[in-house]
Amino acid sequence: MHDGFLSVAEIIEKEAGLEKLRAALKKYDVIKNFHKIFPDLKKIAAPVKIEKRILYLKVDNATWRSELKFNQATIIEKINTFYKQEIIKTIKFQA
Repeated sequence: MHDGFLSVAEIIEKEAGLEKLRAALKKYDVIKNFHKIFPDLKKIAAPVKIEKRILYLKVDNATWRSELKFNQATIIEKINTFYKQEIIKTIKFQA
């Protein structure tokens, strides 16, 4: 930007006291972009929330829950690679 003004995004990114806000925004971003990262899961699973690096996924049925649990490491790796940092450590699947 010009004239020494910073955008809100630049302030949030640079201000040392806003770590918690940055973390909350990143969690929201993962939920918002989940189906962008995994378009094939749109009809199968939906992100509910992220707490303490645990992604909670609502899954339609037990068969899909089992399949996604089997592929949990791949899902976590793909999310963390997309954001270029470790955001998710584990996934909990909900009915």
